[in-house]
Amino acid sequence: MADLSALIERPRQQNPAKPGVKGVRSTGHGDARVQFHFSNHVLDTAVRELTRDGQIVAVEPQVFDILMYLVEHRDHVVTKDDLIESIWHGRIVSESTLTSRINAARTAIGDSGKDQALIRTIARKGFRFVGDVSGAVAARPALSGVLAPQSATTASPAITPAPEPAHSLPPLDRPAIAVLPFQNISGEPEQEYFSEGISEDIITALSKLRWFYVIARNSSFVYRGRQVHLKQIGEELGVGYVVEGSVRKDGDHVRITAQLNDVVTGSHLWAERYDRNLADVFAVQDEITQAVVAAIEPQLYAAENFRSQRKTPDNMDAWDLVMRALSHYWRVTRSDNLVAQALLEKAIAVDPGYGQALSLLAACHMFAAHMGWEDMPIAVRAAERAALAAIRADSEDAWAHYALASVYLFNRRFDDCIAEFELALRLNPNFSPARGIYGVALSYRGRWEDGDAAARQALRFSPRDPFAGIYCGVAAYCQYVGRNYEEAIRLSREALRQRPDFVGAHRVLTASLGMSGFTQAAAAALEGLRNVQPNISLAWLSTEMPYEHEVEREHYLEGFRRAGLG
Repeated sequence: MADLSALIERPRQQNPAKPGVKGVRSTGHGDARVQFHFSNHVLDTAVRELTRDGQIVAVEPQVFDILMYLVEHRDHVVTKDDLIESIWHGRIVSESTLTSRINAARTAIGDSGKDQALIRTIARKGFRFVGDVSGAVAARPALSGVLAPQSATTASPAITPAPEPAHSLPPLDRPAIAVLPFQNISGEPEQEYFSEGISEDIITALSKLRWFYVIARNSSFVYRGRQVHLKQIGEELGVGYVVEGSVRKDGDHVRITAQLNDVVTGSHLWAERYDRNLADVFAVQDEITQAVVAAIEPQLYAAENFRSQRKTPDNMDAWDLVMRALSHYWRVTRSDNLVAQALLEKAIAVDPGYGQALSLLAACHMFAAHMGWEDMPIAVRAAERAALAAIRADSEDAWAHYALASVYLFNRRFDDCIAEFELALRLNPNFSPARGIYGVALSYRGRWEDGDAAARQALRFSPRDPFAGIYCGVAAYCQYVGRNYEEAIRLSREALRQRPDFVGAHRVLTASLGMSGFTQAAAAALEGLRNVQPNISLAWLSTEMPYEHEVEREHYLEGFRRAGLG
């Protein structure tokens, strides 16, 4: 399992400035406008704009902040701690995330990790901007509606801009979430450990999602016992979402409530109540944590997609594009998969090192290949490139390993496939898509009972998951491998009830009916299969499905032969 020691966790606090280290927004020139010229680039700190040969270069806000910080402090080596303190302000950040942002900064200015002509990595110390820089200081731009300074003889108060609030934080490239300490409303002080334990476990579990910044415990727990408005918490911690809840214990019974809040609108995005018997306090704590995180994750994606939908295409950054792509990915149709791929390609054009875009693109290609929507060899090559790039960007992102596991499955690298799926699940045990498709991989190896257990576990973890129908289909195929055709028919029909166009369930239903001797029903199922996968054939099933054992290949093909597939 991913060790939190691999993450850099710092409480948000007011530290005295280090000698020679300025805040990320400071230019050292007061209100003046500073333009840094280097190579064929101009970095304008006032309008926060990077240009190359006079053409604007698209740079995400966080990458711009890193670049500006390195240029401003080019007289010395900037340590990783300096960057984390200045850019992330106490949020949990992995080494790979920092590396990804440095690579994005290099890409923006035409540099690379190989050349390091402008941003150099100093082994075991940090980074330094080594390009030749000249700075131009321009007058402060006039503000509309503000009078110019009057002569010295005019007795008028000086007009000074309002200082930026001390707690304001720079914009992030992805949303951030804080988990407040759950309130102990049992009236028993000794139960405080249980309510805090729930909160800490949720923080740990959410931090494994990797697609969101999660505020460290030391920062979010300062609100213990305080009545503070959510908007204030959002401003002070720089988060868009807050999880809060309460614990009430009565004898051997405990009631836990939890809710997810949008701090901007003040609305509740999700709320749930859990009633449990405390036969094993730690088992209950783990169960509640798992249930809360499984419920919260899709709500966060949905909320972020809603925000991105309100932006015009010209104002979307890489994160917005990924969120829109993810909403199409969850719809599990051929057309939506193509739209998702186009959005992700656009996100990667904005930021070539963006791990989430790369890992989701790889997942899109592999899912399309499995469904028969995309030519298998082409999809596998594209997915492998994207998945490996995603792992280079963030080696602890479960999505990246999930995508690579799917690549290895269809490359018949079964041991590597299982290892990657299991790594993805160690990194994020609550990652239901990885658990469900892990079931597919196990079934292709003939381990149908283990595969069935994995698919059912995915359903139990995330019963309202957009992929719930997929998990039913996986369990159906596992039952087919186990020669339990009646159960395979039942599960595949349930999968199709949830997702009528799910081609995998159509395939299992057709083969299961064929093996059961239901000739007319099998023929009807085959017709339905051909509607969603026109290219279906015995040759396609034989060459494209990654069976490890020949006996299982023949078993599946026999079901289709009996159904009437020539």
